[in-house]
Amino acid sequence: MSECAWVKVEVMDGIRTIRLDRPEKKNALTADMYDAIAKGLREANLDDATRVTVLLGVPGAFSAGNDIGDFVNMAQSGALGEPIIAFLDTLAECGKPLIAGVDGLAIGVGTTLLLHCDYVVASDRSVFKTPFTDLALVPEAASTLLAPRIMGHARAFELLCMGEAFDAAAMEKAGVVNKVTSAEALEQTALQAAEKIASKPVGAMKLSRDLMRQSHVADVKARIREEADCFAKQLKSSEAMAAFASFLNRK
Repeated sequence: MSECAWVKVEVMDGIRTIRLDRPEKKNALTADMYDAIAKGLREANLDDATRVTVLLGVPGAFSAGNDIGDFVNMAQSGALGEPIIAFLDTLAECGKPLIAGVDGLAIGVGTTLLLHCDYVVASDRSVFKTPFTDLALVPEAASTLLAPRIMGHARAFELLCMGEAFDAAAMEKAGVVNKVTSAEALEQTALQAAEKIASKPVGAMKLSRDLMRQSHVADVKARIREEADCFAKQLKSSEAMAAFASFLNRK
């Protein structure tokens, strides 16, 4: 079990489930939560009993993005934050197949982390949005590299730069989501995909996935740092300070 009360980790029949469980805050991510998720993913890499990892949220909220308090601390520190960078590196280095089951809100990193997943199931009430530029910031998680590759430039620009909201059907059409289900069927559908992956020959699955991913891991990690540098510079800008002031006044 994870050391963070808001992140639950279980392993059963070759499937490692990492569940974000902070419903009162719609799974807004704290530094401790980033650490716990990263720990769960690193342990999956080292655990022969884990064949596939599934990321889940709570009904109505996969993740609302960064916790407001931590977000303000980032603004004051002028950096993206080491727990987030470590988490993003772990995503890039994920050595086992990774599935996400998304129900409801997927905001900011709740959307960009999906670009690192091998298979994504979303409920038909899910909403995907990355409001980075509204806060005078830039995207993260190597999304500026991965989203255009997966979605094409035009849709990626709409998502990352314009901050437009996408529904599950639009994300399926864009290639980010594999399957859209009802909210009631979401977790069962995600776990069925995990069971299918876990049943495959382990060596063949690893080799096949590695052949698909290894050529761009270095590029992904380099882009994570490039985005983080730009993020840090923007945090210190006058337009970001104004955007944060407006954001906090609304809160």
